[in-house]
Amino acid sequence: MNTTLQRTATTLTLIAGLSLSGSALAADEDDTLRLVVPPWPGVTVKSEILSQLIEPLGYTTEKQQLSSTVGYSTLENGDSDAFLAGWVPAQQESYDAAMESGTIVDLGNNVNGARMGFAVPGYVADAGITSAEQLADPEIAERFNHSVYSIENGSTVTDMLNDAIDADVYGLGDWEGKPSSTPGMLSEVEGAAKEERWIIFYGWTPHWMVPEFDTEILDDPEGVYGDDNGSSDVKTIVTQRYADANPNMLKLLDQFVLSADEQSEFIRAYGLEKGDLETVAHDWLADHPERVATFLEGVTTRDGEDGLAAVKESL
Repeated sequence: MNTTLQRTATTLTLIAGLSLSGSALAADEDDTLRLVVPPWPGVTVKSEILSQLIEPLGYTTEKQQLSSTVGYSTLENGDSDAFLAGWVPAQQESYDAAMESGTIVDLGNNVNGARMGFAVPGYVADAGITSAEQLADPEIAERFNHSVYSIENGSTVTDMLNDAIDADVYGLGDWEGKPSSTPGMLSEVEGAAKEERWIIFYGWTPHWMVPEFDTEILDDPEGVYGDDNGSSDVKTIVTQRYADANPNMLKLLDQFVLSADEQSEFIRAYGLEKGDLETVAHDWLADHPERVATFLEGVTTRDGEDGLAAVKESL
Protein backbone atom coordinates (compact mmCIF):
# COMPACT_ATOMS: atom_id res chain seq x y z
CA MET A 1 0.00 0.00 0.00
CA ASN A 2 1.46 3.38 -0.94
CA THR A 3 1.96 6.18 1.57
CA THR A 4 -1.13 8.14 0.50
CA LEU A 5 -3.36 5.09 0.79
CA GLN A 6 -1.89 4.27 4.19
CA ARG A 7 -2.68 7.79 5.44
CA THR A 8 -6.20 7.59 4.05
CA ALA A 9 -6.81 4.17 5.58
CA THR A 10 -5.53 5.32 8.97
CA THR A 11 -7.77 8.39 8.96
CA LEU A 12 -10.82 6.41 7.82
CA THR A 13 -10.24 3.84 10.56
CA LEU A 14 -10.11 6.60 13.16
CA ILE A 15 -13.18 8.39 11.83
CA ALA A 16 -15.11 5.11 11.61
CA GLY A 17 -14.66 4.80 15.34
CA LEU A 18 -16.45 8.10 15.79
CA SER A 19 -19.80 6.41 15.19
CA LEU A 20 -19.69 5.12 18.75
CA SER A 21 -22.41 6.13 21.18
CA GLY A 22 -22.22 9.48 22.94
CA SER A 23 -21.20 7.96 26.26
CA ALA A 24 -18.37 6.07 24.60
CA LEU A 25 -17.25 9.16 22.74
CA ALA A 26 -17.07 11.13 25.96
CA ALA A 27 -14.61 8.69 27.52
CA ASP A 28 -11.61 10.84 26.62
CA GLU A 29 -8.35 10.32 28.43
CA ASP A 30 -7.19 13.94 28.30
CA ASP A 31 -8.97 17.03 29.58
CA THR A 32 -6.32 19.39 28.14
CA LEU A 33 -5.59 19.89 24.45
CA ARG A 34 -2.05 21.11 23.77
CA LEU A 35 -2.27 23.18 20.58
CA VAL A 36 0.66 24.34 18.46
CA VAL A 37 -0.08 27.99 17.61
CA PRO A 38 2.43 29.80 15.35
CA PRO A 39 2.25 33.63 15.52
CA TRP A 40 -0.06 34.00 12.51
CA PRO A 41 -3.39 35.84 12.83
CA GLY A 42 -5.45 33.10 11.18
CA VAL A 43 -4.34 30.22 13.37
CA THR A 44 -4.29 32.49 16.44
CA VAL A 45 -7.99 33.32 16.09
CA LYS A 46 -8.92 29.83 14.91
CA SER A 47 -7.22 28.28 17.95
CA GLU A 48 -9.03 30.71 20.27
CA ILE A 49 -12.36 29.83 18.64
CA LEU A 50 -11.64 26.14 19.25
CA SER A 51 -10.60 26.90 22.84
CA GLN A 52 -13.88 28.70 23.57
CA LEU A 53 -15.78 25.90 21.85
CA ILE A 54 -14.30 23.11 23.98
CA GLU A 55 -14.28 24.87 27.37
CA PRO A 56 -18.04 24.38 27.98
CA LEU A 57 -17.52 20.72 27.07
CA GLY A 58 -15.20 20.29 30.05
CA TYR A 59 -11.83 20.66 28.31
CA THR A 60 -9.08 23.27 28.50
CA THR A 61 -6.51 24.36 25.94
CA GLU A 62 -2.80 24.90 26.38
CA LYS A 63 -1.60 27.13 23.53
CA GLN A 64 2.02 26.60 22.63
CA GLN A 65 3.40 29.57 20.72
CA LEU A 66 5.84 27.78 18.43
CA SER A 67 6.93 28.06 14.82
CA SER A 68 5.47 25.45 12.50
CA THR A 69 8.86 23.75 12.14
CA VAL A 70 9.31 23.39 15.89
CA GLY A 71 5.64 22.44 16.18
CA TYR A 72 6.09 19.39 13.98
CA SER A 73 8.97 18.32 16.21
CA THR A 74 6.91 18.67 19.39
CA LEU A 75 4.08 16.70 17.80
CA GLU A 76 6.52 13.94 16.91
CA ASN A 77 8.06 13.76 20.39
CA GLY A 78 4.72 13.95 22.22
CA ASP A 79 5.03 17.42 23.74
CA SER A 80 2.04 18.72 21.72
CA ASP A 81 -1.31 17.21 20.73
CA ALA A 82 -2.66 19.08 17.70
CA PHE A 83 -1.96 21.73 15.06
CA LEU A 84 -4.58 23.63 13.04
CA ALA A 85 -2.26 25.17 10.44
CA GLY A 86 -0.60 22.36 8.52
CA TRP A 87 -0.13 24.30 5.25
CA VAL A 88 0.79 22.02 2.37
CA PRO A 89 2.71 22.32 0.09
CA ALA A 90 4.37 25.23 1.95
CA GLN A 91 5.27 22.89 4.87
CA GLN A 92 5.64 19.76 2.72
CA GLU A 93 9.07 18.71 3.98
CA SER A 94 8.17 18.96 7.67
CA TYR A 95 4.77 17.39 7.07
CA ASP A 96 6.17 14.42 5.14
CA ALA A 97 8.83 13.73 7.75
CA ALA A 98 6.27 13.74 10.57
CA MET A 99 3.86 11.52 8.62
CA GLU A 100 6.62 9.03 7.82
CA SER A 101 7.51 8.81 11.51
CA GLY A 102 4.05 7.35 12.18
CA THR A 103 3.46 9.68 15.11
CA ILE A 104 0.80 11.97 13.60
CA VAL A 105 -2.60 11.64 11.93
CA ASP A 106 -3.88 13.94 9.17
CA LEU A 107 -7.59 14.75 9.68
CA GLY A 108 -7.80 16.69 6.41
CA ASN A 109 -8.45 20.35 5.66
CA ASN A 110 -9.90 22.70 8.24
CA VAL A 111 -10.04 25.52 5.67
CA ASN A 112 -11.64 25.06 2.27
CA GLY A 113 -10.51 27.31 -0.57
CA ALA A 114 -7.00 28.17 0.62
CA ARG A 115 -4.77 29.41 -2.17
CA MET A 116 -1.61 31.43 -2.82
CA GLY A 117 0.03 33.10 -5.79
CA PHE A 118 0.50 36.29 -7.78
CA ALA A 119 -2.15 38.71 -6.50
CA VAL A 120 -3.59 42.06 -7.55
CA PRO A 121 -6.12 44.48 -6.05
CA GLY A 122 -9.65 44.23 -7.40
CA TYR A 123 -9.37 47.30 -9.63
CA VAL A 124 -6.46 45.68 -11.49
CA ALA A 125 -8.44 42.47 -11.98
CA ASP A 126 -11.38 44.55 -13.18
CA ALA A 127 -9.06 46.03 -15.83
CA GLY A 128 -8.66 42.53 -17.26
CA ILE A 129 -5.62 41.08 -15.46
CA THR A 130 -6.60 37.51 -14.57
CA SER A 131 -3.57 35.34 -15.38
CA ALA A 132 0.15 35.48 -14.70
CA GLU A 133 0.69 34.69 -18.38
CA GLN A 134 -0.29 38.30 -19.11
CA LEU A 135 2.83 39.55 -17.30
CA ALA A 136 4.84 38.74 -20.43
CA ASP A 137 3.08 41.58 -22.27
CA PRO A 138 5.54 44.55 -22.30
CA GLU A 139 2.79 47.13 -21.77
CA ILE A 140 1.38 45.25 -18.79
CA ALA A 141 4.87 44.74 -17.37
CA GLU A 142 5.40 48.50 -17.60
CA ARG A 143 2.16 49.18 -15.73
CA PHE A 144 3.52 47.05 -12.89
CA ASN A 145 6.91 48.81 -13.10
CA HIS A 146 8.51 45.38 -13.66
CA SER A 147 8.22 44.72 -9.92
CA VAL A 148 6.67 41.95 -7.83
CA TYR A 149 6.36 42.47 -4.07
CA SER A 150 6.81 39.52 -1.74
CA ILE A 151 7.32 38.61 1.90
CA GLU A 152 10.52 37.83 3.81
CA ASN A 153 13.74 36.90 2.03
CA GLY A 154 14.40 33.21 2.61
CA SER A 155 10.74 32.29 2.84
CA THR A 156 9.64 29.39 0.64
CA VAL A 157 7.33 31.57 -1.44
CA THR A 158 9.94 34.26 -2.09
CA ASP A 159 12.34 31.52 -3.17
CA MET A 160 9.62 30.34 -5.58
CA LEU A 161 9.35 33.87 -7.02
CA ASN A 162 13.13 34.23 -7.38
CA ASP A 163 13.31 30.89 -9.17
CA ALA A 164 10.62 32.07 -11.60
CA ILE A 165 12.55 35.29 -12.28
CA ASP A 166 15.77 33.33 -12.86
CA ALA A 167 13.95 31.00 -15.27
CA ASP A 168 12.18 33.87 -17.06
CA VAL A 169 8.77 32.29 -16.40
CA TYR A 170 6.00 34.59 -17.70
CA GLY A 171 8.71 36.90 -19.05
CA LEU A 172 9.80 37.80 -15.50
CA GLY A 173 13.50 37.66 -16.35
CA ASP A 174 13.82 41.45 -16.39
CA TRP A 175 11.52 42.00 -13.40
CA GLU A 176 12.64 42.80 -9.87
CA GLY A 177 11.45 40.82 -6.88
CA LYS A 178 10.92 43.09 -3.89
CA PRO A 179 10.91 41.05 -0.67
CA SER A 180 9.90 42.66 2.61
CA SER A 181 8.18 41.80 5.84
CA THR A 182 4.53 40.86 5.42
CA PRO A 183 3.41 44.18 6.98
CA GLY A 184 5.90 46.00 4.74
CA MET A 185 4.56 44.34 1.61
CA LEU A 186 0.96 45.05 2.55
CA SER A 187 1.84 48.67 3.31
CA GLU A 188 3.00 48.96 -0.30
CA VAL A 189 -0.30 47.43 -1.45
CA GLU A 190 -2.27 49.85 0.72
CA GLY A 191 -0.41 52.84 -0.71
CA ALA A 192 -0.98 51.67 -4.27
CA ALA A 193 -4.66 50.94 -3.61
CA LYS A 194 -5.27 54.47 -2.32
CA GLU A 195 -4.07 55.83 -5.67
CA GLU A 196 -5.35 52.88 -7.72
CA ARG A 197 -1.84 52.29 -9.01
CA TRP A 198 -1.16 48.88 -10.48
CA ILE A 199 0.71 46.55 -8.14
CA ILE A 200 1.32 42.82 -8.11
CA PHE A 201 2.34 40.97 -4.98
CA TYR A 202 2.42 37.60 -3.25
CA GLY A 203 -1.08 37.00 -1.92
CA TRP A 204 -2.91 34.25 -0.15
CA THR A 205 -6.28 33.34 1.22
CA PRO A 206 -7.40 33.15 3.95
CA HIS A 207 -6.08 36.57 4.96
CA TRP A 208 -7.52 40.02 5.66
CA MET A 209 -5.98 41.29 2.43
CA VAL A 210 -8.77 39.52 0.53
CA PRO A 211 -11.72 41.58 1.81
CA GLU A 212 -9.62 44.70 2.41
CA PHE A 213 -8.21 45.10 -1.11
CA ASP A 214 -10.75 42.96 -3.00
CA THR A 215 -7.70 40.84 -3.74
CA GLU A 216 -7.70 38.48 -6.71
CA ILE A 217 -5.15 35.70 -7.08
CA LEU A 218 -4.13 35.23 -10.70
CA ASP A 219 -4.20 31.98 -12.62
CA ASP A 220 -0.76 30.39 -12.52
CA PRO A 221 -0.65 27.76 -15.28
CA GLU A 222 3.13 27.26 -14.94
CA GLY A 223 2.73 26.44 -11.25
CA VAL A 224 5.18 29.01 -9.88
CA TYR A 225 3.39 28.84 -6.54
CA GLY A 226 2.45 25.18 -6.76
CA ASP A 227 0.13 22.91 -8.66
CA ASP A 228 -3.54 23.61 -9.28
CA ASN A 229 -3.11 27.40 -9.40
CA GLY A 230 -1.49 27.56 -5.99
CA SER A 231 -4.26 25.73 -4.18
CA SER A 232 -3.23 24.78 -0.66
CA ASP A 233 -4.35 22.43 2.05
CA VAL A 234 -4.62 23.72 5.61
CA LYS A 235 -4.66 20.55 7.62
CA THR A 236 -5.68 19.59 11.12
CA ILE A 237 -2.92 17.37 12.46
CA VAL A 238 -3.10 15.40 15.71
CA THR A 239 -0.76 12.93 17.30
CA GLN A 240 -1.56 9.26 16.96
CA ARG A 241 -1.58 8.95 20.76
CA TYR A 242 -4.09 11.75 21.21
CA ALA A 243 -6.31 10.41 18.43
CA ASP A 244 -6.41 6.95 20.00
CA ALA A 245 -7.09 8.24 23.52
CA ASN A 246 -9.69 10.94 22.80
CA PRO A 247 -12.46 9.88 20.38
CA ASN A 248 -14.88 12.63 21.42
CA MET A 249 -12.41 15.45 20.83
CA LEU A 250 -11.18 13.72 17.68
CA LYS A 251 -14.69 13.93 16.25
CA LEU A 252 -14.87 17.64 17.01
CA LEU A 253 -11.43 18.29 15.52
CA ASP A 254 -12.43 16.39 12.39
CA GLN A 255 -15.62 18.48 12.01
CA PHE A 256 -13.99 21.83 12.78
CA VAL A 257 -13.85 23.12 9.19
CA LEU A 258 -14.10 26.71 7.91
CA SER A 259 -14.21 28.41 4.53
CA ALA A 260 -11.36 30.66 3.41
CA ASP A 261 -13.77 33.62 3.36
CA GLU A 262 -14.86 32.96 6.95
CA GLN A 263 -11.28 32.86 8.14
CA SER A 264 -10.36 35.94 6.12
CA GLU A 265 -13.12 37.92 7.87
CA PHE A 266 -12.03 37.07 11.40
CA ILE A 267 -8.39 37.63 10.47
CA ARG A 268 -9.47 41.10 9.38
CA ALA A 269 -11.29 41.73 12.65
CA TYR A 270 -8.26 40.66 14.68
CA GLY A 271 -5.21 41.42 12.53
CA LEU A 272 -6.28 44.59 10.73
CA GLU A 273 -8.93 46.12 12.98
CA LYS A 274 -6.98 45.14 16.11
CA GLY A 275 -9.94 43.52 17.83
CA ASP A 276 -9.47 41.81 21.19
CA LEU A 277 -8.69 38.14 20.53
CA GLU A 278 -11.20 36.67 22.98
CA THR A 279 -13.93 39.04 21.81
CA VAL A 280 -13.33 38.33 18.12
CA ALA A 281 -13.54 34.57 18.77
CA HIS A 282 -16.61 34.85 20.99
CA ASP A 283 -18.44 37.09 18.52
CA TRP A 284 -17.67 34.74 15.64
CA LEU A 285 -19.14 31.78 17.55
CA ALA A 286 -22.19 33.78 18.65
CA ASP A 287 -22.80 35.04 15.09
CA HIS A 288 -22.54 31.58 13.46
CA PRO A 289 -24.82 29.20 15.36
CA GLU A 290 -25.32 26.99 12.31
CA ARG A 291 -21.56 26.47 11.99
CA VAL A 292 -21.27 25.71 15.71
CA ALA A 293 -23.99 23.07 15.33
CA THR A 294 -22.03 21.47 12.47
CA PHE A 295 -18.82 21.39 14.50
CA LEU A 296 -20.60 19.73 17.42
CA GLU A 297 -22.74 17.18 15.62
CA GLY A 298 -22.50 13.98 17.66
CA VAL A 299 -20.05 15.55 20.13
CA THR A 300 -20.74 15.44 23.88
CA THR A 301 -19.37 17.13 26.94
CA ARG A 302 -16.57 15.23 28.63
CA ASP A 303 -19.08 13.64 31.00
CA GLY A 304 -21.43 12.56 28.21
CA GLU A 305 -24.01 15.38 28.16
CA ASP A 306 -25.32 17.24 25.09
CA GLY A 307 -22.35 19.19 23.72
CA LEU A 308 -24.31 21.70 21.64
CA ALA A 309 -26.59 22.57 24.54
CA ALA A 310 -23.57 23.24 26.77
CA VAL A 311 -21.98 25.55 24.21
CA LYS A 312 -25.21 27.42 23.52
CA GLU A 313 -25.62 28.09 27.22
CA SER A 314 -22.06 29.40 27.49
CA LEU A 315 -22.61 31.84 24.61
